Amino acid sequence: MKTKILDINGKEKTSIDLPKCFSAEIRKDVVAKVLEAKKTQQPYGPSPIAGNRSASGNIKHRRHVWKSHYGKGISRIPRMSVSRRGDRFNWIGAVIPSARGGRRAHPPKVLSMINTKKINKKELRIALMSAISATANEKEIVNKYATLKNKKIGNAPFIVEAKLISLKAKELISSLKKILGKDLFELALQKKSVRAGKGKSRGRKYKSNAGLLLVVGEKENLRTNAFDVVDAKSLGVTDLAKGGVGRLTIYTEGAINELGEKLK
Repeated sequence: MKTKILDINGKEKTSIDLPKCFSAEIRKDVVAKVLEAKKTQQPYGPSPIAGNRSASGNIKHRRHVWKSHYGKGISRIPRMSVSRRGDRFNWIGAVIPSARGGRRAHPPKVLSMINTKKINKKELRIALMSAISATANEKEIVNKYATLKNKKIGNAPFIVEAKLISLKAKELISSLKKILGKDLFELALQKKSVRAGKGKSRGRKYKSNAGLLLVVGEKENLRTNAFDVVDAKSLGVTDLAKGGVGRLTIYTEGAINELGEKLK
C-alpha cells in the first residue's frame, strides 16, 4: 500500500510504502479489551485506624464486674471515659459510625480500585495494529468526530516530511492548517472550556478535547502544548484509541520507518 508524503505546505513531495499495520483488519473488540485492561485509577481511602483510636476498649455488660455499664440504662456501644469517680464513669460513644468522631460506615476500599486485568501479547499487538489501521481509514475518522459527519477526508493517513519538527510555533500551526484543511484543523488543537452544569462545583470545572496526535521518530523531538506528541517506539493503544478508534493522527516519515520495524 502506497501513500504520499506531504511537505510543510500540504503539497505532495514524494510517495512511501506503508507498513502492513496500516492495512490490518480493525478489531474494535480487541481494542476495547486492551483499553479495559489498561485502565488506571489512583487508589484512595481513609487510614485503616481512622476513627478507632478514641475508645478505651470494650466495656463489659454484665453484673459484678468493675467498669461495667450493666444497669446504667445505657446502650451497648463502644465508649470512651470522659471522667471517673470511683467505679462511676462518665462515658461517651466512640468508634462506631453513629458516634461522634467514629469511623466511617463503608469507606472506599483500596483493593477494589486496583486493576488486576491482564492482556496477552498477541492481543496487544492486534489492538495496536487495529488502532494504527483506523488512523488511515476515512470512515473510522469520520465516525469518531461528530463535526465531520457527511464530510470527506483526503490524504489519510497524514504523513509529513521531517522538516515539520524544526518549525517554530506559529509556523507549525500554519503548516498544520495547510496539511489538514479547515475542517480537520478545528479538531487538531487542544481546547479547554468551562463545563456547563453542576459538574463545575464537583471537581470537574473544565473539559477539553483530545486534539491531534503527532507520531515522531525516536530521534525527533518536539515540545508543544497545542497537541499530543509521542514517539513511534512508545506508541500505544491508549494514545491512538482512547474513546474509540480513528483518532486524528499525523506521522513523520521517520515514524513510519520505525513502525515498520516494530510491527513486522
